[in-house]
Amino acid sequence: MSFFFPLPPLLSSSFSRFLFGFLIITILLPDLASCSSSNTPTKIGKGYRLISIQESPNGGLLGLLQVKQKNNIYGPDIPLLQLYVKHETDARLRVHITDAEKQRWEVPYNLLPRETPPSLKQTLGRSRKDANTLKPSEYAGKELVFTYTPDPFSFSVKRKSNGQILFDSTSEESDPYSGLVFKDQYLELSTKLPKDASLYGLGENTQPHGIKLYPNEPYTLYTTDISAINLNADLYGSHPVYMDLRNVEGEAYAHAVLLLNSNGMDVFYRGNSLTYKVIGGIFDLYFFSGPSPLDVVDQYTAFIGRPAAMPYWAFGFHQCRWGYRNLSVVEDVVENYKKAKIPLDVIWNDDDHMDGHKDFTLNPVNYPRPQLLAFLDKIHAQGMKYIVIIDPGIGVNKSYGVYQRGIANDVFIKYEGKPYLAQVWPGAVNFPDFLNPKTVEWWGDEIRRFHELVPVDGLWIDMNEASNFCSGLCTIPEGRICPNGTGPGWECCLDCKNITKTRWDDPPYKINASGIQAPIGYKTIATSAYHYNGVLEYDAHSIYGFSQAVATHKALQGLEGKRPFILSRSTYVGSGHYAAHWTGDNKGTWEDLRYSISTMLNFGIFGVPMVGSDICGFYPAPTEELCNRWIEVGAFYPFSRDHANFYSPRQELYQWESVAESARNALGMRYKLLPYLYTLNYEAHTTGAPIARPLFFTFTNETDLYGLSTQFLLGRGLMVSPVLESNKTEVEAVFPPGSWYDMFDMTKVIVSKESHHVVLDAPLHVINVHLYQNTIIPMQQGGMISKEARTTPFTLVVAFPLGETGGEAKGNLFLDEDELPEMKLGNGYSTYVDFYATVKKGKVKVWSDVEESKFALEKGWKIEKVTVLGLQGSGSAIEIEVDGNVVQDTSTVEISTTEHAYTEGLEESGGDKMKNVMVEVKGLELPVGKKFSMSWKMGIKA
Repeated sequence: MSFFFPLPPLLSSSFSRFLFGFLIITILLPDLASCSSSNTPTKIGKGYRLISIQESPNGGLLGLLQVKQKNNIYGPDIPLLQLYVKHETDARLRVHITDAEKQRWEVPYNLLPRETPPSLKQTLGRSRKDANTLKPSEYAGKELVFTYTPDPFSFSVKRKSNGQILFDSTSEESDPYSGLVFKDQYLELSTKLPKDASLYGLGENTQPHGIKLYPNEPYTLYTTDISAINLNADLYGSHPVYMDLRNVEGEAYAHAVLLLNSNGMDVFYRGNSLTYKVIGGIFDLYFFSGPSPLDVVDQYTAFIGRPAAMPYWAFGFHQCRWGYRNLSVVEDVVENYKKAKIPLDVIWNDDDHMDGHKDFTLNPVNYPRPQLLAFLDKIHAQGMKYIVIIDPGIGVNKSYGVYQRGIANDVFIKYEGKPYLAQVWPGAVNFPDFLNPKTVEWWGDEIRRFHELVPVDGLWIDMNEASNFCSGLCTIPEGRICPNGTGPGWECCLDCKNITKTRWDDPPYKINASGIQAPIGYKTIATSAYHYNGVLEYDAHSIYGFSQAVATHKALQGLEGKRPFILSRSTYVGSGHYAAHWTGDNKGTWEDLRYSISTMLNFGIFGVPMVGSDICGFYPAPTEELCNRWIEVGAFYPFSRDHANFYSPRQELYQWESVAESARNALGMRYKLLPYLYTLNYEAHTTGAPIARPLFFTFTNETDLYGLSTQFLLGRGLMVSPVLESNKTEVEAVFPPGSWYDMFDMTKVIVSKESHHVVLDAPLHVINVHLYQNTIIPMQQGGMISKEARTTPFTLVVAFPLGETGGEAKGNLFLDEDELPEMKLGNGYSTYVDFYATVKKGKVKVWSDVEESKFALEKGWKIEKVTVLGLQGSGSAIEIEVDGNVVQDTSTVEISTTEHAYTEGLEESGGDKMKNVMVEVKGLELPVGKKFSMSWKMGIKA
């Protein structure tokens, strides 16, 4: 369940009241926009000069910067800064700039573990060299070179291999930005960019132009509960990282830049420059050298934390709705999916199961515990799972045990010595402070108690930006029930007054919050409230959801030693190490369907690969046609869930027969691909590689693909080309060079020598999914539930370049006991298989190499079929070896050939159509846990 408001348009009278309230606030705060960038000189000050620099004890550089000329725009300058630079790895450079004399706020080191810079005393205690003796100098690592100019201080980062400048903070007279500015509540730093750079990232926002950042559009980072239908606005997460992809003389190079700062910020991208304007904290910049996009996410997630291991069932289909009023409705939903023969793994409850919207409770009338436990026993026996929502706000209620224990343990965020009072669904609430170790313990205990009450299989943490239906300093009204249960639950019913007396609530620089320069404490926790050890909400606001995910992950892992599944709305740098994400409150429109692809691809870059959008839209009612097309896309989201609003009509996939047919088709393919998806999950967990990726991740030199946002890859070579417009029965898709095979009819192939557009047939129930050459993917037979699908025999699909007499392909498969906390080899409960295939001089060979065979052998998994695509000629007798031993009896093995049909590219392929075939080898019984080799001649001349 989510609170949402679009800006604009306004969808209801409650939202009109929101805007009216906002206007009142702006009237009461007449200086709201007086310090906005439009009313401020472009250049702020003269920057800093470097007055000393030397090697730090740990092999980095340590320097002192002194302000050149003080001014009071956005407050006084900090006079002395500490500069610390270090090549932390061969591919990662850190540039850390902070106050040299006073500790400033940084993202907590225990929350996001990383190296600690030298202490401030080490800087000030060293002798300062004469500034006149300092000259421009270089500090080189293996891949990156840091170069600095002393006066005014600026720095650049370049690639060692080709001298390409990746970051350049120089500010010249003609530039529309300042040099380095460092004040208590305003930090500014810029970099020049080449015009041909393609940038991605800087989220979370809904980007109408696709995955590439678009010059001169607002990029504001500040976690906010506004609907995802708001374009170019700061949404639920804050990810101050961008990837820069450049093509130099036909060769692609990618790198990334992370500004590790949790304060609110505006980022101005002008096409040839990028400027950070941040309202607190420090500059803690990390540069990741790439040079490929996959290298970048590998280096990035090695630093921020590898993506969480997901259980196998998480890759099944999920169904949710806010408005399953009682348990019988949930039971009917599960039964109706079975009747419609649509796969379903996980059933969810929004807050309908709760008693008065209170966390960790059950409604005794609508969700009586004995009946709920009986239902869970039934679905658990089948392999299905059950997940419920929890919001961070804890209802202020003296008879509510969760609240009582929270007060007793002093776990809540404070304002003037008392727990800060807000309002969410239960009415008046206090917010747990997850930066407090005692809160983490209390939260874990509440999750343990709830799990004893209801054995849920995962938790959904929502509203954790944090969302507040009120603003300012509030009290519970006397003689008035709040909420009264008759009006919209998101209307503020507390007695509240604005808080404007501190510089934290009313900072001098106004970020473009909510796209309208809203006060930063609006509809959230007051920014002058404080956390454990006096940490201000002003600083810690955007890590609230992240800190909750860390605490929730710890709690779930401690329950039964199982692999946690957490879905979080608010995210920050590192959240993917603990949680999955859905893209929030989207709308049932064709535009939102299109936007969902860009947002999904962005989160792969952010290190949150388990991501998806509400299929068919969260609100209002989707059309039948849209829901058809949405499940055809959503079946290939890494996280695939249908979810709808309380006020929307029912939209489960069986509600329309046509949608049910599309669902059976698309989800049927997803469930066959579960071994492939799960192996991509392992790849993500070990290397950070996104599950869903832009096409340029594989085809990095194809510049025409750099902005493509209407197609995507799963892994390296499975391409999804969906219909994203109404009344279409065909789709125009881009096909990069090579051979592409239709996954629904593998005899169909598209061949191209260079990237070009192909018009594909796409009647209502058809989704185009194509497999790229040189790829081997493991598949199973599918089923109505992942537990069942996982026991079926395997097929290997081997794709060669069409008609090539010499070629190779490879793939892999990871299998494990998927609810163990760790996803790794070497524990006795996992197996990893590499698959290889070659065709050479008419001989085809397919073989495997197995690590840790024991687990797969115990499970008894078998490969029963191998399908090889793109061969020439006709197959002959087959030779098979298992663990080096020749299989003498191959009488059950059947080999057949089928001609390929050319959707496109026959003329270009240069091949003889009659000789290009798909070969199927059936009747195999190859144990997945044993190495095998099989080969045959194709009956063509060498």
